[in-house]
Amino acid sequence: MNQALRIAQYGCGKMAVYTMRYVYEKGAEIVAAFDVNPAVIGKDIGEVMGCGRKGVKIEDAKHADRILKETKPDACIITTMSLMSDVEDAFKVCAENGVNAISTCEEAFFPWNSSPGITRELDEIARKTGCTLCGAGYQDVFWGNLITTLAGATHRITKIRGKSSYNVEDYGIALAKAHGAGLSLEDFEKEIASADNISESARQQLIEKGEFAPSFMWNVNGWLCSQLGLTIVHQIQKCVPQTYDKDLKSETLQMTVPAGYATGMSAIVITETEEGITLETECIGKVYAPEEFDQNDWTIEGEPNTQVVIDRPATVELTCATVVNRLPELIDAPSGYTTTEKMGVNRYKVKPLHEYVKTK
Repeated sequence: MNQALRIAQYGCGKMAVYTMRYVYEKGAEIVAAFDVNPAVIGKDIGEVMGCGRKGVKIEDAKHADRILKETKPDACIITTMSLMSDVEDAFKVCAENGVNAISTCEEAFFPWNSSPGITRELDEIARKTGCTLCGAGYQDVFWGNLITTLAGATHRITKIRGKSSYNVEDYGIALAKAHGAGLSLEDFEKEIASADNISESARQQLIEKGEFAPSFMWNVNGWLCSQLGLTIVHQIQKCVPQTYDKDLKSETLQMTVPAGYATGMSAIVITETEEGITLETECIGKVYAPEEFDQNDWTIEGEPNTQVVIDRPATVELTCATVVNRLPELIDAPSGYTTTEKMGVNRYKVKPLHEYVKTK
């Protein structure tokens, strides 16, 4: 491709500050921006980015259909919420206009095992209009390709264990509330944990109806099994509250979380496969105490055993950089809802992004 990529930004909050800057710094440009928040609608995107004016006004998301038709961007970056039901409309308006779209939505990483109905519908629209939809971010590398690369150096695998933690303060109020931050333990049990105290058949019914709320690792385990060629026979998840023995102030929740209340949760997913390999993965999202920090810890058990621990990864920046670096692969991928294990390993882009795009 011999001209700069033209990108739309859907959602102009904390993550967009990075994605939009990275787009410009990778030789592309933002041609449209959308949000639902009256506080940012009408602003120049430069105000959100903390730089000079860019000449692109943030529009109300209800006008996205018209503006996408007019601007015809090469791709759209969606940085809003964490569930497919939340980003369905954003994906749909992109797909209907033939605009490739990539989202930081955690469920979008591998939604086939949690929201198959929504995903099938989006897949059909995107195939008809000739565009590609997918989810990517931190998990694409640190919970996905990093692990499958290590697996490629292993003779025999019996179990894959993973644990990752992140500060919900960095991702906005919707994610913090979804993790139960600020709830009493009684309310956490009612509003968060009880949803997983169901039978496997009942969970499958929720999945088919599009009413299941997966933890982040639910979709990651599906992605890993797809990448490794494993056949899932059984998968469960449970959510456990995280607490702290002192009051913690949360800027995102605009409250002080009392000592002993839920600061967030640990979501544990156990997947058993036909091939005899078990995946036990855990993500911990909470309001951090002063001494806490992000950590990514994975172990492959077998012959040989291998462990990789990454302390203090810059999770937000890594998420946004992964998404922006994925744009050429998104544009070149087969039409439809194409998850990133089918796009190959994400690579650093030393040249402007358009130089990596081939004709679709």
